[in-house]
Amino acid sequence: MKLPSLANIKKELQHLTSEELVDLLMETAKFTKDNKQFVYFKVFGRENPQFFQQMVEEELAESFEAANMDHAYFAKKSAQANRRKLNKYLKFTKDKTVQLELIAYFCKALISYKYLEFDHQVIQNLYDLQVSKIQKIVSTLHPDLQFDYQLLVEEVESYSKHV
Repeated sequence: MKLPSLANIKKELQHLTSEELVDLLMETAKFTKDNKQFVYFKVFGRENPQFFQQMVEEELAESFEAANMDHAYFAKKSAQANRRKLNKYLKFTKDKTVQLELIAYFCKALISYKYLEFDHQVIQNLYDLQVSKIQKIVSTLHPDLQFDYQLLVEEVESYSKHV
């Protein structure tokens, strides 16, 4: 079965009543937890843009605290799982500053929870990749915002070079 394009779907959605749209949205939210979270953040995050960021940071903090840090292998698996969780949430927002803050939070958590002290190549590569994402996002921002975030970039870069 060939699916129609998003433009065709959008045209058809414009013909639906608001009640039909709400029903369709609720059905979509019931399919997966990710859909439900996405709808939740979009509905409740409109008034408070920082709401989404705070919720994601809290969930990441819980994951980092619950991680098994007995061995480098377990630390690596935990870091990878947290990165997957972060990447999932980054798809929920188009706001580059929120994405930047969340990636920086992840990097700082890797440092503060002592993941990088395992001197494991996979963990170090994961950290370096997140640092490069921060650099890429900062380069796309307005020059005033680039200046504001330059200290953050230098902070995460400096730790990467010391390890």
